[in-house]
Amino acid sequence: MADLFREAPIGQLIRFASGNKYFQYPEEKPDFQLPEAYNTALNSLPIHQKPSQISSTSESHSEIAIPPQAIEREKSLGSANDDLETALTRTKSREDTQQWTENRLEIERELSLQRTKSVPVAPTKTADGTILVDWYTTDDPANPQNWSRGKRAFVTLQICLYTFAVYSGSAIYTSSTLEVMSVFNVNATAASLPLALYVLAYGIGPLFFSPLSEVPIIGRNPMYMITFALFVIISIPTALAKSFAALLVLRFLQGFLGSPCLATGGATMQDMYSFLKLPYAMTFWVSAAYCGPSFGPLLSGFAVPVKGWRWSLWEIVWISGPILILMLLCMPETSTPNILLRRAARLRKLTNNDRLRAQSEIDQRSLKPSAVLIDALIKPLEITIKDPAIAFVNIYSSIVYGIYYSFFEVFPLVYGPMYGFNIGETGVVFLCVLVACAIGIVSYASYLYFYLVPDILAHGLRAQEHRLVPALACVFGPVIGLFLFAWTADPNIHWIASVIGITIYAATGFVIFQCIFIYVPLSYPTYAASLFASNDFFRSSLAFASILYARPLFLNLGVGSGVSLLGGLSGLGVVGMWVLWWFGARLRARSKFAVA
Repeated sequence: MADLFREAPIGQLIRFASGNKYFQYPEEKPDFQLPEAYNTALNSLPIHQKPSQISSTSESHSEIAIPPQAIEREKSLGSANDDLETALTRTKSREDTQQWTENRLEIERELSLQRTKSVPVAPTKTADGTILVDWYTTDDPANPQNWSRGKRAFVTLQICLYTFAVYSGSAIYTSSTLEVMSVFNVNATAASLPLALYVLAYGIGPLFFSPLSEVPIIGRNPMYMITFALFVIISIPTALAKSFAALLVLRFLQGFLGSPCLATGGATMQDMYSFLKLPYAMTFWVSAAYCGPSFGPLLSGFAVPVKGWRWSLWEIVWISGPILILMLLCMPETSTPNILLRRAARLRKLTNNDRLRAQSEIDQRSLKPSAVLIDALIKPLEITIKDPAIAFVNIYSSIVYGIYYSFFEVFPLVYGPMYGFNIGETGVVFLCVLVACAIGIVSYASYLYFYLVPDILAHGLRAQEHRLVPALACVFGPVIGLFLFAWTADPNIHWIASVIGITIYAATGFVIFQCIFIYVPLSYPTYAASLFASNDFFRSSLAFASILYARPLFLNLGVGSGVSLLGGLSGLGVVGMWVLWWFGARLRARSKFAVA
């Protein structure tokens, strides 16, 4: 628990304020012994290095000082070093391989076996004498992959709560729409803008925050804490907004500042979980994002008619504030490049030797802002235009997500006028999405546990299209669910029939998203982070539009015809998914971006 608090923002702040007197790392404690492998590596000079280049060490750490006889013993030490490195484990890091590839899977299988015993890890020494700082042992507790199951579950819970708070903050406003129309004298479409702009903003944010979280010197936590703290702070003037224009601007900023949970949450899961365990963690994280909006109307639906339209916006503060405090106290850094970069800095201070470097420090030197900008903004658009598979994934996932947000416009037109539900009771209907999500989690987790993971262990990674198998069946679900809702939303038919339609839509949509979010990084591992960010943007953009066009669409065409039109659009996804299944390998073979 002390390690958890030390890595959390409050612990780091206390360390900084006390000059690292409290919550010290092992390297900062007087009884720390530098691993023998590092002593040996430091005492052996690179061939071209001159004696004058040897950094002296302080007397307080004489056990790691380079002996004066080092030069004369260069050859003998060199051979001894080679012998020691042979005896020690030259463990490859996960960072030595590209994520979402067969090589990453093989490395993680080796590491999982090595973690069962504590074996020293020999540091790598480059041709110029740089010693690359790594984990000290195969079961090094500083490695997020080695954290206990309870610690990883606790960190996962924090990310899920954070994600839920931000996503529920979007639709929690819907209960206030009618009163906003009256107070600010705007029409229904304009009154939907605070919801639409929030959704658009949390699609734009990942384009900027996702690349920043991959910069080693920054890591994950600063992106989370700074933006989430600003999110909580700005939620206060949002609830106090005196004009409609101010409400629009502040809601956009809310969504933008809340977006790092979407931009970086998946990366945090990847930091902690292995290739085979990651889909389980991602399932729970995605469910927090998927269910968040549906809880919004329920959380505010009964209170707003009594307390007024601002109440829903105050609820965002009350939900997100405690979660922010929890994360400030207990959210550790999970980025391996950042953790090793800071370890290297501590070792340099301990030994007074600048040869100790983290690989991420070396990589960071060649990191150009222009290249980061191109990868984040330009490259995903280029791939979408040139690659039919990514174009389909972005378009179809955007349609499914946009229709999901159109529910917040059609439900008040159905369950109030047709069935006499009040605002709070209409919010309760959204619980069907929670039920759908639970069905989706159980179904997809069972598929992973009973089929996919055992299959990978037995046969390795199959062709990427193999991950689309559940989606081939589920892709019919959105069409069936929407048509069932469209033609059972009738005062003469019990309301449960239409709710079943939405449940079918949401449950199958959840599984489809899981399949797509695995297919994309497996097929395009080099551009996975950028493609995820661009997919967020495409989905949020269409959801933004859906919120604005949905009400006029349903009023002009009627609920039955309007929802049927959306069901027809979903039907295009059936054709696209099966085409991707049959011809995906050929498309990847022709693509210069994909892994064939």
